[in-house]
Amino acid sequence: MKTIGLIGGMSWESTAHYYRVLNQETATRLGGLHSAPVIVHSVDFAPIAAMQSAGDWDGAGNELATIARGLERAGADVIGLATNTMHIVAEQITAAISVPFVHIADPTSEALLSDGFETVGLLGTRFTMEMGFYRDRLTDRGLTSLIPEVDRTNLNGIIYEELCLGIVREESRRIYVTAIERLAARGAEAVILGCTEIAMLIDDSNSPLPVYDTTDLHAKALVTAALA
Repeated sequence: MKTIGLIGGMSWESTAHYYRVLNQETATRLGGLHSAPVIVHSVDFAPIAAMQSAGDWDGAGNELATIARGLERAGADVIGLATNTMHIVAEQITAAISVPFVHIADPTSEALLSDGFETVGLLGTRFTMEMGFYRDRLTDRGLTSLIPEVDRTNLNGIIYEELCLGIVREESRRIYVTAIERLAARGAEAVILGCTEIAMLIDDSNSPLPVYDTTDLHAKALVTAALA
């Protein structure tokens, strides 16, 4: 099995989930005492979040590209970025490395299309919901994505002010459920949890629509790439 390089820390709450899924999936596929060979570079999220707020995507991209190169030099054979939002700089990262980069939107799209869905709701940070880098990639794969018409600022705040800090509130869960109900009313057939923390609030047990957890799907895709 090849070594997975993971750029994490955005936030560490979801990176911990990545690490668990990477190892659980490896054990499931290989059996016995097998676990995933992983090199994790976990960043300090505060400076990255500040660059997001300032719109300094070039600065953030340069930093993450440098980290990706470091993971490759350390022996990583495949690279994953453990955050949806920062895939806005995916091109800068792929340009900096010579090993494969697994884009988080691709396994999500493949899973949705395999299950026969065409129109999906997309929840995430306001960057992921409102900027084209993520929705355009879904469109290229043949999916129509819908984002909430209202409450995007509130949904974004729940991510940064609660979930990234490990805070899970029932009131916030209800806000997300309501957002999903409204997406369903507009024609969404399933919902993408397009932020790696949202699965702390929403899963198939409480969602009005089938849930596609990008963290889980991305981690499993990284294992697939490492076993290829």
